[in-house]
Amino acid sequence: MDFRAALLDQTRAFGELIRGADPSTPVPTCPEWTLKQLFRHVGRGNRWAAQIIAERRMAPLDPREVRSGRPPDDPDGAADWLNQGARLIVDAVDRAGPATRVWTFRGPRPAGWWIRRRLHEVTVHHADAALALGVDYDPPPDLAADAISEWVELMAGNTTQPALDRGRTIHMHAADDGLGPTGEWTIVHDEEGVWWSHNHTKADAALRGTATDLLLAITRRREAAELGVEVLGDAAVWDQWLERTSF
Repeated sequence: MDFRAALLDQTRAFGELIRGADPSTPVPTCPEWTLKQLFRHVGRGNRWAAQIIAERRMAPLDPREVRSGRPPDDPDGAADWLNQGARLIVDAVDRAGPATRVWTFRGPRPAGWWIRRRLHEVTVHHADAALALGVDYDPPPDLAADAISEWVELMAGNTTQPALDRGRTIHMHAADDGLGPTGEWTIVHDEEGVWWSHNHTKADAALRGTATDLLLAITRRREAAELGVEVLGDAAVWDQWLERTSF
């Protein structure tokens, strides 16, 4: 997948969806937010990440210090502001070099890490906007699958609290055609800690559904049962994962 092109495309699609809607519309999956606040969150977040990369920061940036962190009031200007923020990330990575290490909330990482992270930030918030507006959310299956992989990677790397009790396992299988191994995820907590792979194996809890539905379920946008996602085995293991993977 071309993460750079996908970041620009998904940002544009997210902006166009919100542009044609009432900005005061509540976003149920982001409690107490409106579409206007969701739009600002994504746009400012991209500029925040771009500034971290551009300044080669090794410490967090206060969101209040983000340059041009507020969109213009007019819709055309706001759309340009949003799209420019995504472009700033790509340009900052090009100038710094994708392998240059910078600050992230998971410790120092190559600057290119931020492109994929911000891509999937907008991927999930696009779902928030679509759910708020009652419209279909149908990203390409490979995009949804990679968003799941990125999310699982982030959550498995959380050292504050293990996402699963030791000895517990989860397996997810996307039903979409053509994904191959990238449509399967096995999460394990053993003596080495919490880790994951694309292996196909039995687990304490197993889920099956489309990549999009699995993404919505694992990011707690909708419950698996609402989506028609099958949950087999010990559902309490899945519930534990959800409880421990807030972001």
